[in-house]
Amino acid sequence: MKTDILIIGAGPSGIFTAFEFLKKGGKQKIVLVEKGQAIEKRHCPKEQTGKCMSCKPNCHITTGFSGAGAFSDGKLSLSYEVGGDLPQLIGADLVQELIDYTDSIYLSFGADTRIEGLENTEEVKDIRKRAIQAGLKLVDCPIRHLGTEKAQGIYYAIEQHLLNEGVQMHFGCECVDLLMKDGVCQGATVCDHGKTFDIEATHTIVATGRRGADWLEKVCSEHGIEHQPGTVDIGVRVEVRNEVMETVNRVLYESKLIGYPQPFKNKVRTFCQNPGGFVSQENYDNDLAVVNGHSYKELKSNNTNLAILCSHNFNHPFNQPIAYAQKVGELTNMLGAGHILVQRYGDILDGKRTWPKELSQSNIRPTLPDAVAGDITAAMPYRAMMNIINFIQAVDHVVPGFASTETLLYSPELKFYSNRIKMNEDLQTSIQGLYCLGDSSGWTRGLMMASVMGVLMGRKLAQEIGNS
Repeated sequence: MKTDILIIGAGPSGIFTAFEFLKKGGKQKIVLVEKGQAIEKRHCPKEQTGKCMSCKPNCHITTGFSGAGAFSDGKLSLSYEVGGDLPQLIGADLVQELIDYTDSIYLSFGADTRIEGLENTEEVKDIRKRAIQAGLKLVDCPIRHLGTEKAQGIYYAIEQHLLNEGVQMHFGCECVDLLMKDGVCQGATVCDHGKTFDIEATHTIVATGRRGADWLEKVCSEHGIEHQPGTVDIGVRVEVRNEVMETVNRVLYESKLIGYPQPFKNKVRTFCQNPGGFVSQENYDNDLAVVNGHSYKELKSNNTNLAILCSHNFNHPFNQPIAYAQKVGELTNMLGAGHILVQRYGDILDGKRTWPKELSQSNIRPTLPDAVAGDITAAMPYRAMMNIINFIQAVDHVVPGFASTETLLYSPELKFYSNRIKMNEDLQTSIQGLYCLGDSSGWTRGLMMASVMGVLMGRKLAQEIGNS
């Protein structure tokens, strides 16, 4: 098979590359390969079974058209200060301009017009004051909440638009390797339902998301694609009663707090806050179970959940940050017999595990019912655990009650953004004909910034091909 543009991965960055290229008048052939399913065929059986079924060959929550975006909480961060380091590469002003433009595309496909976090300025000032007193930074970021169930409809509309525009999509098709000749990328080898063949392409775009970060790291090493170990985030998913987060939920919807707690002073931050949301499980390759959170537009719980993530940056000679985080996750899964572990904050401070009976007697009822009560500290690295404990105590000054005995901590929460690909402002890697986008590239984190990188890629391709 031959094509002009080959996109590997149908997450936000890959989707918006195709969308913007076509919008700019590109007529060249686009082939998109995705190892998951079309969005209309993605269904998590847990809705019926009540427990994770470890779907094979891929988890429907994390893999398929729109990537994890369609089944996440569906929040678009509308500030360049949130979502990764793309501003360092192309400049903050351009990133903000692209965010505003990309947001208009989401609106055109049915996103909610309401923006959270723009009102109640005096109350925001009060929250910021308490954050400063606690040694934390509050990052203002307007949020457009798609909602887990609404996001699926929006991405389905985008999928159908791309199909109608002639984009050739191959689902259940996994990229095995890149085709390299004389230092030039000439496409990829793929496996489509057991059949392996080559797709030759003038422009090859790897947009495999967090799910493909480990694979991309190996490909970079094998083919000499210039990269460097990036940041990996290890943390927990925290769940409290809505009453505890009531003011923050109403004023900000999502509070983005950043701190550098003693004694190690690693960067620790809150991420993906879900008012009235539900804690969820995602399954990665090698049966690794990680925790996440969802927030629906209509369906609500009595709890709010959010991630607390500790950033780890490794230096020479260690160059396998993703593998490090995976080992932490595997050990946690082992303690939970393949399930997510949950522990009360007070039990952590008391140096004891949590028992199911104690959970049943608490004010907070876990929204992930098949999580196993246990001891997450037996698997969490000491450095990360101390950072998390001290950060929670600081957040308690901003949100009284956050560090209560009954606060639930689920583990492992892992974010694989590592393996930052070296590239220039035109998103060109060290290999001619090869581009890497989105969260797997190490430059973005989250729906909006990955989408923005795709828009930029689409424009660059349209300009390059148009001038050639």
